[in-house]
Amino acid sequence: MKFSTTSVSVVAILAAVAGSTSAFAPTMSAVRKSSSSTSLKSTVAPSIPTTETSDTSVASIPKFAQRWRKSTKQLATLGPASSTLEMIETLFLAGADIFRLNFSHGSQEQKLELLKMIREVEEKYSHPIAVLGDLQGPKLRVGEFSNPEGEMLEKGQTFRLDLDEAQGDNTRVMLPHPEIIEASEIDHVLLVDDGKVKLTVIGKGDKYLECRVDVPGKISNRKGVNTPDSVLDISPLTPKDRSDLEYMIGIGVDWIALSFVQQPSDIEEIHELIDGHLKEDAFRPAVMAKIEKPSCFFGDNLENIVELCDGIMVARGDLGVECAPEDVPLLQKQIIDTCRKQGKPVVVATQMLESMIESPTPTRAEASDVATAIYDGADAIMLSAESAAGKFPEESVAMQQRIINRVESDPHYRRYLNQLTKKAGETPTDAVTIAARQIAQTVNAKGIVSFTLQGSTALRASQERPTVPVLAITPFKETARQLAMSWGVYPELPRSGSFGFSTSDDDALTTVDNPHVSAADGDFDIVLKNACRAALRKGLVNDPNDLLVVTAGIPFGTPGAANIIRLLPAAGPSCWDGVCRVDD
Repeated sequence: MKFSTTSVSVVAILAAVAGSTSAFAPTMSAVRKSSSSTSLKSTVAPSIPTTETSDTSVASIPKFAQRWRKSTKQLATLGPASSTLEMIETLFLAGADIFRLNFSHGSQEQKLELLKMIREVEEKYSHPIAVLGDLQGPKLRVGEFSNPEGEMLEKGQTFRLDLDEAQGDNTRVMLPHPEIIEASEIDHVLLVDDGKVKLTVIGKGDKYLECRVDVPGKISNRKGVNTPDSVLDISPLTPKDRSDLEYMIGIGVDWIALSFVQQPSDIEEIHELIDGHLKEDAFRPAVMAKIEKPSCFFGDNLENIVELCDGIMVARGDLGVECAPEDVPLLQKQIIDTCRKQGKPVVVATQMLESMIESPTPTRAEASDVATAIYDGADAIMLSAESAAGKFPEESVAMQQRIINRVESDPHYRRYLNQLTKKAGETPTDAVTIAARQIAQTVNAKGIVSFTLQGSTALRASQERPTVPVLAITPFKETARQLAMSWGVYPELPRSGSFGFSTSDDDALTTVDNPHVSAADGDFDIVLKNACRAALRKGLVNDPNDLLVVTAGIPFGTPGAANIIRLLPAAGPSCWDGVCRVDD
């Protein structure tokens, strides 16, 4: 390699980096920055928005650059109000990173159509979008009454729940769940219709529970029953859930949410079912446990559940019914802290902007609730009926993003994130990741670029909650989509042969366990140039001297082998402080 004094604009070199792969290694003489700049309009690839700027700017910030700069992710549920391609695209542009398909409603075929539309939006914007399939779980309900209007229960009266199929009256009703009768003990509480009626067990037999009415109210056909004091001998997966699970795996959802989790063995059960349905060499969906039962907090259940799954949802609907309202905010913080310590993404869900189902603006209390979840350090916040069935789905997503942007710009937010004490890791990946965060903060880098195979290195970077975005580059689109759930991580949508990996469909060797590494990987500079291109596309850099911190593992294709840190300017690995070196 030799240097010459021929003047070529650094801007032109970065523009070449931002272009096609064939432009990575242009044959020109090596250079020192010229006092005059080549016009960006003629050098930057057409897909990158351009403007006339000074010689220090490589490109104007892309129109949706802010879209890639927030750290907290947004999850939007799709439903009747958001079931068209146009609305899904609108919600994505408003801030949605993940879309939830609720299998409690609608047919499997409807979910497939929604998935196809999501993939169309993903392809259009060349940005991975995660899809979460949410299993319904068991629904525990009372039977039916002879009076179709139901019965009014008075405080202090006795009321029997039994296995008799006869229609109910003011003194009894069928409870078609023998497991509840078996698990209930004297003084256990049963909540009917989301807690509107509270019953306390005062006696029991083989086929019945005798209860006292402590909170009176109306009870009618098929109302739900919650059992906050009991761990039921029941699978979290009904026959419908098992059918839906197999369908989800077949159509390729990225995350699967499991309802009615009571204990760690429930997570082991769904893993076994996934193993049974997963085809050879197929990509494994990530499992998210919905924490909505008090038994999740018995002993070390929570820590073990988090360890066994890939992510957690704080399902505050049923959790708020089965736990005291004043306990829910504390449990939310406990769940988030546990997930952060183990490096697992956590979503806060339910009634975040409930009033926006009917109103274009939230209540101040709802805005504070969303902000609190963000301050707590959640990876993502979710909308349910607001985006699925409300009158203002776009406004709801946009409002969440406004709250995210406001909170993340608050100096208190960073202090809160740094308060959590985590046990220091002892692996090379831990050391590299922690160092990358510190380097990025010290040199005021614009981003951390993480080359990752299965996502573990990017997840470790997210766990550190760095002050800059984490750009994850992976050869597998499934990994990229799953990483869309994680705080601060913005993955690139891989293309065949890109980012130093071969992902050709006709390459039988390309699997997660046995990735094919192309011959070009011997030139690490090519990989680094790809990092610069990706950062430019996302709008993370717009000046040739903007710095990026790159972590990678050599040899490529070794999961979790982060053993290299490289600090490089946006102009590419051959440049530093305005001086660029290229092949003669």
